[in-house]
Amino acid sequence: MESASQDINLNSPNKGLLADTMTDVPVDSGASARAAAPEGLSLAEEEELRSELAKVEEEIGTLRQVLAAKERHCGELKRKLGLTPLDGLKQNLSKSWHDVQVSNAYKKTQETLSQAGQKTSAALSNVGSVISRKLGDMRNSATFKSFEDRVGTIKSRMVGSRENSTDGLHSPSGAGDQPPQDNAPF
Repeated sequence: MESASQDINLNSPNKGLLADTMTDVPVDSGASARAAAPEGLSLAEEEELRSELAKVEEEIGTLRQVLAAKERHCGELKRKLGLTPLDGLKQNLSKSWHDVQVSNAYKKTQETLSQAGQKTSAALSNVGSVISRKLGDMRNSATFKSFEDRVGTIKSRMVGSRENSTDGLHSPSGAGDQPPQDNAPF
């Protein structure tokens, strides 16, 4: 195993300074020494495990320092490149959306909705055809033709009476060149 004085971060601008800064990571070796050993372990096994635990905790602290240095360096590089946190968020969202689109659940849902849309479209088309056919049948029925004839008769009577009433409103002297005022409320 490497000694703690060697620099693990080979790309660090602080290469060689890592061992000096390890004192700021707390390692609670007193608490681990106070814990009661499980039954069935000899004193030598317990001591060996405690020693290994201390080494692992020390490595974890070192890795945390290396990670913090890498994150600072990454932030500096992003700042120099003009990349903002919003750009990172956009990239993460884009990747996440792509991951969703290629997932099996999304594909199955999309396929199901597409089939449902096609079936709905076909059903609405059939309903429209049926309504159109029924309206055509109704228009060709004797009842509708009789109703149409009556409306036509009423219309011709109304147009005829309107022509008769407007002839008497115009005066031959020319004083009535203005159209008649319609004072009806509607």
